[in-house]
Amino acid sequence: MSDAVELSVVVPVHNEAGNAANLVREIASALEGRAYEMLFVNDASTDSTLDELIEVRKEVPQLRILTHRKNAGQSRAIRTGVMHARAPIVGTLDGDGQNDPADLPELYRTLTRPDAPEKLAMVMGRRAKRQDTAWKRFGSRFANKIRQKILKDGCDDSGCGIKVVKRDVFLRLPYFDHIHRYMPAIIRAEGFTAEFVDVNHRGRVHGASKYTNFGRLWAAFSDLRGVTWLMTRRRLPEGVDEV
Repeated sequence: MSDAVELSVVVPVHNEAGNAANLVREIASALEGRAYEMLFVNDASTDSTLDELIEVRKEVPQLRILTHRKNAGQSRAIRTGVMHARAPIVGTLDGDGQNDPADLPELYRTLTRPDAPEKLAMVMGRRAKRQDTAWKRFGSRFANKIRQKILKDGCDDSGCGIKVVKRDVFLRLPYFDHIHRYMPAIIRAEGFTAEFVDVNHRGRVHGASKYTNFGRLWAAFSDLRGVTWLMTRRRLPEGVDEV
């Protein structure tokens, strides 16, 4: 891991032609003057996403491109990026361009501030004004209410993709599909804390969402059972001393 890089930005993309290159440029603009890298993880796209990324890399040398040989989903793509990241702090963004890279510096400052709680491991965005359809917002509110009632993790917008997290903590978490929606609860179960900051949210310009309300709700019920089980089975040693 290189000390020269202070922030690695991981972006999972699947069939995001038209969005990917613009997002690379926006991240570069938002982090200009900082020691950073960005890792776009192409999750076996079948459109021109990969070609777009290869082309824009000529403009932005901080861009690294990883590509899955087989589609493995958003959570696995994020994990792939974090595993290859060189910085101790990792930021994540959705690849559809709806998260605003301009929010990354504030999230990073909040996580790394001198008076931050010792156990603070993640700062996650909270979309103050979601730019989605009323039906999609309804589905998210319904799922979040159920989630919050069961997990009590303080997160009222689990679908927000923009966050910054300590890399070593992330890699300690158990992996499962859709873990990116349950990170506050899993981080808390591991003995750390998370904070939430209001962020900007934008409408999708190109492409279509990979999720539907019914698809997400069906997965959510299954995931909730699994996450609840995981949380009840965690045992913490409250630190380790070498003697």
